[in-house]
Amino acid sequence: MSEQGKANIGVVGLAVMGSNLARNLASRTGNTVAVYNRTFARTNTLVTEHPEAGFVAAETIDDFVASLATPRTAIIMVQAGAGTDAVISELVQRFEPGDIIVDGGNALFTDTIRREQAIADSGIHFVGAGISGGEEGALKGPSIMPGGSVESYKTLGPILASIAAIAEGEPCVTHVGTDGAGHFVKMIHNGIEYADMQLIAEAYDILRNAGGFTPAEIAGIFTEWNKGELESYLIEITAEVLTQVDAATGKPFVDVVLDQAGSKGTGVWTVQTALDLGTPVSGIAEAVFARSLSSQAGQRAKAGNLPAEASAWTIDDKAAFVEDVRRALYASKIVAYAQGFDAIRAGAATYNWNIDLGAVSKIWRGGCIIRAQFLNRIADAYGKDAGLVSLLLDGYFTKAISESLASWRRVVAQAALAGFPVPAFGSSLSYYDGLRAERLPAALVQGQRDFFGAHTYKRVDAEGTFHTLWSGDRSEIAAEPSTH
Repeated sequence: MSEQGKANIGVVGLAVMGSNLARNLASRTGNTVAVYNRTFARTNTLVTEHPEAGFVAAETIDDFVASLATPRTAIIMVQAGAGTDAVISELVQRFEPGDIIVDGGNALFTDTIRREQAIADSGIHFVGAGISGGEEGALKGPSIMPGGSVESYKTLGPILASIAAIAEGEPCVTHVGTDGAGHFVKMIHNGIEYADMQLIAEAYDILRNAGGFTPAEIAGIFTEWNKGELESYLIEITAEVLTQVDAATGKPFVDVVLDQAGSKGTGVWTVQTALDLGTPVSGIAEAVFARSLSSQAGQRAKAGNLPAEASAWTIDDKAAFVEDVRRALYASKIVAYAQGFDAIRAGAATYNWNIDLGAVSKIWRGGCIIRAQFLNRIADAYGKDAGLVSLLLDGYFTKAISESLASWRRVVAQAALAGFPVPAFGSSLSYYDGLRAERLPAALVQGQRDFFGAHTYKRVDAEGTFHTLWSGDRSEIAAEPSTH
């Protein structure tokens, strides 16, 4: 095969995501796409069903590599873990310096860092690229978050830009940073997605069980909300889900679905990583824990008769009640995104990534699951101040929270009194109050730690680190500067 007749991009792994991504690539002017799957029958099916794509089909990995023009560029779309490592190993054995291997799966960013380091001496570029948007996004235009070297992006960037979603005239892709930066940002994206979904679910639960609205009525409420500040893909699809009626029973679809939700790992990774970074992401954490609690079927079955001591949620004005829930949802959503961007900033500082937070918010405006008009406000905030220490301190978001605070407090307080679980609403409000507090009870915690473990503490009126010589006679307590 001559260099002229070869493919400029290849896809390994042709399950739904890989197949759709390959079709997307092939539909763009200038791309010729090589495709390979461990089971050739799947490759053959894709090529047969989509002759218009002009795929270059490879039956073996050697055929696949031979079909790629230099510098060879291959996107891996296989299951994260051992499968990814196996494909990388096969390609590294056949690729040459300057060639590019892209992992487009949901890999843990530390695995991406490890893989990049292992390949670096070969001269082959390894890129971890977060791809968001699900099956539809892969086919029609996802949000793409590539890491890797600046050099590799010169080749890869135009290819990814050709298939990315377009938001306000801009492709939803940017070079996020080196090594694992792309997969790190994708992980945080998914963590925010967890929080956003949980917040919407809590709003639905309050509207239905406190407000007495039917799923169809709540669908109408969400449709109306989608015309304002809360406009987003998740609000839009929530309305559609709540409109759905189960064909077999005639009941609302939401009533025939088991109320147990699992997770695929990225939400858990976000929380674990934030703990390592010392960055609070309480809204995301509570969303992950809410899914875990929902799955504790045995415990929940036996806990149904536990005392509640709850009081009725009296609603005199339903329109005002609905507006309170909307504002509580919006304020909590702002906190979730603020925490997510805090985590990105902390990760960038720890791993020496130069991540443009404004650019990240822009590529999330289209293609991805958390796409929303709201992200323009975040881009504006970081555009005005790239060093903004918290989104909550930007004028727009400060004003938005201020206008929502009374409603937010009413909803969280009434939910507690009525016995409705609102872990994401409640933790978001507590985070906000903790952030703005002049003084926190952490001072007492430090005293406790010094008492039982000599962990030392710092003082408000002196430099240095101190340890108190605790004794049974509290009148003899003395403080000494620590040399540690």
